[in-house]
Amino acid sequence: MSDTLLSTSALAKTYQMGDIHVHALRGVDLEVQRGEFIAIMGASGSGKTTFMNLLGCLDKASTGSYTLDGITVHDMSDEELTVIRNQKIGYVFQSFYLLPRTTALENVELPLLYCNHCSLHERHEKAIKALSTVGIADRARHFPNQLSGGQQQRVAIARAIVNDPVFILADEPTGNLDTRTSIEVMAVFQSLHAQGKTVILVTHESDIAQYAQRHITFRDGLIIQDKPNPKPRVAIDDLKNLPVLDEEE
Repeated sequence: MSDTLLSTSALAKTYQMGDIHVHALRGVDLEVQRGEFIAIMGASGSGKTTFMNLLGCLDKASTGSYTLDGITVHDMSDEELTVIRNQKIGYVFQSFYLLPRTTALENVELPLLYCNHCSLHERHEKAIKALSTVGIADRARHFPNQLSGGQQQRVAIARAIVNDPVFILADEPTGNLDTRTSIEVMAVFQSLHAQGKTVILVTHESDIAQYAQRHITFRDGLIIQDKPNPKPRVAIDDLKNLPVLDEEE
């Protein structure tokens, strides 16, 4: 198996707004190796969100190529992309997108409903395991409105990993969280990375990016910087240096 998990070549995206062509991406070449933890940064309009949508198979490129886990995906049909999204990619967003009238366990089970060979018992066991991995199995029977913001994001991360995706794509996952909770969530991502998961994090917060091992910066639809972060911050250590607060119920 190749160490290269995903690669793009001359990837470009152009939107047409009336008579105007907006070049959101202008030809991006990138390789991501298995087990990397990457932060993608850039100002609003830099192209980072467009690139994230292409990596996540949420949109199609105008030109160029994209290969994911040995599969050429840039010319797939919408139906084929749906399968790739469910089987290969775990999504975490700024807004948690939990169904309000279902428990944490049921929210995590949702991606497994597309698994025809999974029994109800198997779905339950996989969901409990995912919740345990992010440290929130004790809240499995709680509804979203009974959980704090950080707990809801942990449920969202559990839902992202329940299908054992080849990489986790996180879009501003700490954008709605306070400082302590943001660091707690980054500790979860670092733990998943330590277990071998590939994590691609899109953020505009330089402090959050410091927890990643590699920094990629976009400007005007191009990568202007791609450099390693030789000494990532350790979220668990940062938590120890924060004032102790009462635990949220």
